[in-house]
Amino acid sequence: MTLASRAIKQFVSWPDLTEARPSCGIGRALRSSVAEIVHFHSDRSADLHLTAGSIHRIVNDLAESSAIRLIPGSHWVTVRLDSHTDVDLLMTLMSLALQAHQRWPHSDEPLSTQCNEHPHVILVHENEGGR
Repeated sequence: MTLASRAIKQFVSWPDLTEARPSCGIGRALRSSVAEIVHFHSDRSADLHLTAGSIHRIVNDLAESSAIRLIPGSHWVTVRLDSHTDVDLLMTLMSLALQAHQRWPHSDEPLSTQCNEHPHVILVHENEGGR
């Protein structure tokens, strides 16, 4: 079983998530009643819709993880799934994403459906130098 398959299997048992067709058309997606939350584009990565507000609050912590890829201006983060620890990180971030989306109808933040799976996007990670 791949790491992405393991994560999907666990997530579909969560009461707030259902499997859906990804709006980007690539891979598999899970959504809440409000929005798409995660896209699995391959067996080795997932795009997670954290929302801009959530990313802003924890950007320094996200930048510390070698498993996380941030794209400036995106409401989504890409999580590389290279180990079981990365799946655990995705689970934790999924909880945060679900909380953020439960607040969304009451926030001023627009809902973004465009994930990071676009060929013209350059992935940025501040820790590429290994610090």
